[in-house]
Amino acid sequence: MSPRAVIIDTDPGIDDAVAILAALGSPDFNVLGITTVAGNIGIATTTRNAGRVLALARRGDVPVVAGAVGPLSRKGFDVAEIHGSDGLGGVAFPEPPTPPRPGHASIWLAETLMAHPIGAIDILALGPLTNIAQLVADNPDATRRIGRIVAMGGAIREPGNIGARSEFNMAADPEAAEAVLAAGLPLTLIPLDVTRKVRADRAYVAALREAGTAASRAGADLIAAYFQTTTGGESRPLHDPCVMLLALAPELFGCEDLPLAVDCSSGVDAGSLEPAADGRRPVSVALTVDGAGALALLADLLTRRS
Repeated sequence: MSPRAVIIDTDPGIDDAVAILAALGSPDFNVLGITTVAGNIGIATTTRNAGRVLALARRGDVPVVAGAVGPLSRKGFDVAEIHGSDGLGGVAFPEPPTPPRPGHASIWLAETLMAHPIGAIDILALGPLTNIAQLVADNPDATRRIGRIVAMGGAIREPGNIGARSEFNMAADPEAAEAVLAAGLPLTLIPLDVTRKVRADRAYVAALREAGTAASRAGADLIAAYFQTTTGGESRPLHDPCVMLLALAPELFGCEDLPLAVDCSSGVDAGSLEPAADGRRPVSVALTVDGAGALALLADLLTRRS
């Protein structure tokens, strides 16, 4: 079977970088490009970081296209205290060998989707859904050609991580998340209910470092940076890599179809998920995971040698 064509939409970000390295290590993915969005930190830094990760992986053939500089209609967040002022926890990465491709991510997404057969490309979304919402609004014909979207975001039964009920990616641009959920696209959502069960401890970090590949050493350093920038516990959740893991090994996850909407108020629950009351198409939501199996697959992807 030929590799699945994917586009990674992302705001690197420590765990985004781990996820991108994992995707590049999989022979089952053909990464057509990386589109960037402001989220964890500003668009200039997220775009530079995408190029830096590609440089480490020696994948200068993969284009980077910058996208939304902020949410559709509200002020964004800055979480440099978690990801560091450079977005990658101070971990050393080479500089991008080439500048980003000119143009806007949503336009490049539309052009790429139109140039491929219907359903041939999946989007792996690791950050706020602003670029995809712009695609939905500006080019519905291209949007209908998406195979599926796998996105990290939201919380169902778990508490949020940016508010009592809201998760960062959704809260960073609630209007974009609502537009994507309301569009009726083939969408699988991976909420905190699952990502908090895929946790790396210090022994996992040490094993990655010992494996000795460029990706595993960088992955170890990135996860170790989480221990330095966050407090509490002896393990850290690997949120964004779950997107790649579900796309590669859906048998590790248990999903349910749920009709969901996004709270777009200006209140403290902005960005939280709630039951949809308008009869919209349900989305597939991951609610369980084989955490040990997910960690083992991630380690395998990061330690493969070309």
